[in-house]
Amino acid sequence: KDLHPPVISLAFSPGLGLFMAVLVQMTITGKSFAGGNMEIAVAANLTASSQLWQDATGTPTFSARSCHITLISVKTNMPSRMLHKAMSKFLDSTLQKVLPDLLCPAVDAVLNLVNAKFSTMTSEIPLGTGGTLQYALLNPPVTRETFIELDLKTILHQKEGKEVKLPMDQLPLASLPPKRDAATQLVLSASFLSAELSILLVSFNLDISNNTVFGLPPLVTTMLGALIPEIAKVLPPSQPVVIEMREVTAPVVSITPGKSFVQLFSSATFWVSPSDSAPEFLFTLDVVSWGSLRLVRAE
Repeated sequence: KDLHPPVISLAFSPGLGLFMAVLVQMTITGKSFAGGNMEIAVAANLTASSQLWQDATGTPTFSARSCHITLISVKTNMPSRMLHKAMSKFLDSTLQKVLPDLLCPAVDAVLNLVNAKFSTMTSEIPLGTGGTLQYALLNPPVTRETFIELDLKTILHQKEGKEVKLPMDQLPLASLPPKRDAATQLVLSASFLSAELSILLVSFNLDISNNTVFGLPPLVTTMLGALIPEIAKVLPPSQPVVIEMREVTAPVVSITPGKSFVQLFSSATFWVSPSDSAPEFLFTLDVVSWGSLRLVRAE
């Protein structure tokens, strides 16, 4: 008839997994042995423990180890004189047999939802059109008193399927920043971020012409000659210019306390692009640029 919202308490079991305590309150209705309707108000405590382990695919997985039901109270709408002691014991024993089959499957349902999240975490993530990223457990998961530690291996594949080799520069746990309460902390190395950006190298390529970048003056040979007087005499007057920006070397990420930077190595090839003839090559510059790097979480 009625099921109250459960009161759930969760705690980590160091070295094992998760401990769950659930207060369940429900009202069961039916026909009494004396005729008429009978209501039974039941309060029970469900306690369950689960183990966190690594399955054959390298994915962290919770599995239920035990589930116990303890009756706290059983109350009926029948007068106490009608509920004999023998009948009361029969009712208690019946509920002890029925409730585990009724409530314990909910523990598996909750763990399956968590495991589905773990499965998503270890699935391949597309990096634009440049390749894919995948996480896999490097070591079995470890449950601490206040958090779960997952030592992940990052697997990067180029578009052609070739795996990108990453340096194994693992930091000891003691050297990592302190974990904040009620937060998920993901620690990424600078070498991994550099390798990930190398897969996205083609994404940094850009052809710059008039109106490509808002706020720039007209990109013509006259403006180029004013910037570089040494070539002004050999440039055709007032012709549109196209700059081809191409990344030539993998970006390098640097991480310092409080700040992160990315260094890009590019070539800038300048072309005169008349409207009535083929583009004409002018010159190429090697460009090294720096920029601040900020990581954000996407939903």
